[in-house]
Amino acid sequence: MVAFVQSARSRISRVPLPIIIVSIILLFIVAMAILAPWISPADPTRQNLLGRLKAPGFERGGITYWLGTDDLGRDLLTRILYGAGVSLSVAVLSVIVSTLVGVSLGMLAGWFRGWAEVLIMRMVDIVMSIPAVLLAVLTVAVLGPGFLKLVLVLGLTRWPRYTRVAYAQTLQVANLPFIKASELAGAGAVRILFHHILPNIAGPILIVATSEFGLMILMEAGLSFLGLGIQPPTPSWGSIMSVGRQYVEHAWWIVAFPGICLFLLVFSVNVLGDWLRDQLDPRSRTR
Repeated sequence: MVAFVQSARSRISRVPLPIIIVSIILLFIVAMAILAPWISPADPTRQNLLGRLKAPGFERGGITYWLGTDDLGRDLLTRILYGAGVSLSVAVLSVIVSTLVGVSLGMLAGWFRGWAEVLIMRMVDIVMSIPAVLLAVLTVAVLGPGFLKLVLVLGLTRWPRYTRVAYAQTLQVANLPFIKASELAGAGAVRILFHHILPNIAGPILIVATSEFGLMILMEAGLSFLGLGIQPPTPSWGSIMSVGRQYVEHAWWIVAFPGICLFLLVFSVNVLGDWLRDQLDPRSRTR
């Protein structure tokens, strides 16, 4: 037990201080999102028109509105806590969708080559030639807003990056001796792809997923800000800021507090993603 504790301390001591700080910030935001139903001081959809646009610290009916209220008198702190859960859920599910689609297509193109490679990689070129935000806006405008639709739209507009990485990595791993030995032993394509190739390309895929996670959060907030993402009364950081822009001159807290939370979340994810890339790819480490 003592040896385990000493080993853990040694590993922690090797982690840079900025990484520890952003990890704490990220864990705090995730914890607040998970615990929102139990720790939030009010109902996120409860309106109180007599207490609308009140500054942080406003008290009414035995409730203290620590971050103020919005245009309908709803507690801003509560809506930010619930909005964190919405943003994280959309980002996680979107990354899962884009990873499953992109990695599967990339592995198929890299393994089977031929017409499958040409078809899949030309699809990648076509999708990547269209700006992701524009493609997402157009798709949501056609399909309509909604949680599941937003997840599918974000996931299906970002799969090409995973496909390119999985394709390049599969080409490298497919020529290694142990893959040839598996073929000679009679292993099928499905077993080779998922039991031998996928574990060996998981590192680069994980790096892409961490960088895409922050982008998904921003895209969800942007679409919600434009009214194409999460719809009222469901709280979302983007929709909260969209409402707050009308009152920013005399109710700055409606935009400022969710904007700060969005910045801290995306910044923490990006910093952790860069550090994780350096740890998983020795070639990118500073020497």
